[in-house]
Amino acid sequence: MNRFAGALAALCLAAAGTTAVVLAGPAAAAPACSVAYRVNQWQTGYTADITVTNGATAVSSWTLTWHYAGNQAVTSAWNATVRQSGTAVTAESLPYNAALPAGGSVSFGLQGTYSGTNAAPTDFALNGVSCGDPAPPTSTTPTTPTTPTTPTTTPTTTTSGPQPAGCADAAFCDDFEQQTGSTPGGRWTVGAANCQGTGTVTVDGSVAHSGSRSVKVTGQGGYCNHAFLGTSVTGSGVLYGRFWVRHTTALPSGHVAFLAMRDSTDGRDLRAGGQNRALQWNRESDDATLPAQSPAGVAQSVPLPTGTWSCFEFRLDGAAGQLRTWLGGSEVPGLVVDGVPTPDIDQQWLARAWHPSVTDLRLGWESYAGDADTLWFDDVAVGSSRIGC
Repeated sequence: MNRFAGALAALCLAAAGTTAVVLAGPAAAAPACSVAYRVNQWQTGYTADITVTNGATAVSSWTLTWHYAGNQAVTSAWNATVRQSGTAVTAESLPYNAALPAGGSVSFGLQGTYSGTNAAPTDFALNGVSCGDPAPPTSTTPTTPTTPTTPTTTPTTTTSGPQPAGCADAAFCDDFEQQTGSTPGGRWTVGAANCQGTGTVTVDGSVAHSGSRSVKVTGQGGYCNHAFLGTSVTGSGVLYGRFWVRHTTALPSGHVAFLAMRDSTDGRDLRAGGQNRALQWNRESDDATLPAQSPAGVAQSVPLPTGTWSCFEFRLDGAAGQLRTWLGGSEVPGLVVDGVPTPDIDQQWLARAWHPSVTDLRLGWESYAGDADTLWFDDVAVGSSRIGC
C-alpha cells in the first residue's frame, strides 16, 4: 500500500525509526565539502539519504568516499553507483548528476543491513579531499579506499537510476527495480503472520507502473491463503503511505484486504481492502469497519478499478486517532476518521478510543471467503508528509 527515506523492513518487525544527521567537516573557512547523512533504521537494516554540498570549486564529476565503523553492508542504492570493499564505501556520480557547481548540492541514497550499532560515518571525502580540508576537490575519481586492518573482500556494486518522481522527502520509496530474484528481498519479507497457504508473491518483469518491475501477488480464496510482502515502519506520529496497485477481479461483497499494518497498541492489524464491492478499512481487534457497512455508508466509498494502475494513499495520525484516504489523488469521504462522528461512516470506529502505532506495512491479499484476486504493487513510499501520486 505517504512521492510507500526510510519507513513499507521485515514487514513483521518493529522499526527503530531513528534519524541521525551528520555534518562532515568542522566549521572552517571554505571547506572542501559538507555531508548530511540522514539514516532511518530498523532491527536488521537501514536506509540513508546523503546530501553532498560542494565547496568553492566546481567539479564535472564527483566521488564520495567513507568508512563504516561497524558491520554495515550496502545492498542497493539510487542516484549513484555505490561500491563497498570491507568497511570502505565509494559512491560515484551518474551522468545526469555528475556536474556539481561551487556551493551546489547533490543527493543520493542507499539501503543496507547491519547488526549491533549503526554509527554514522565521520570521514567523508569528496574526490579525494577530506570534507574538513579547505583544499578544493578535483574532478579526478580516486581509487576505492581500503582499510589496512580489515581484510579486503570482493567489492559489491549497486547502481540504479533516480527514485520514482516525487519521493525525495519519503522515508523510503521503492520501485522494485533493484530486485534481481524471483522473490522480493532486501527490506522486504514474504509471508503471512497467521495463515499462509497457496497464495504467492513474486517479482514480475512484465508488468510495472514505472520502470520494468513490480511485485505480483497471486491471491487465493479462503482464510489460510494469505500472501504478503512486508517491511517495518514506525507510525506513532503522523505517517503517510502511498503505493500503486493494479488488480484483475472487482472487489467482492465479502471481506478482503490488500494492505495490513500491525498496530502495537491494539496488538492486531489495521487493514485496508474491500467489502460490499467498495474500499474499506477494517480494525481487526473489534472488526470495526470504515465506512459502516450500511447502504448509505458504502455509498460514501468507491470501488477499486480493475485492469489499471490506481494510486492509493493514506494518512495515519496516531496521537489524534485520525485517518484519511485518497484514491487517484481524490479523498474518499467514507474512508475518513476525523474525530467527529459521522453517521454511516465512523460512528462504529469511534465507539472506543483509538491511537494506533503501527510497526509494519504489508501488501498482498487476505480473503475471508472464497474470493481470489491477482494484484500488482509498485512505487511504494512511506514518509512523514504527503508524498502524492
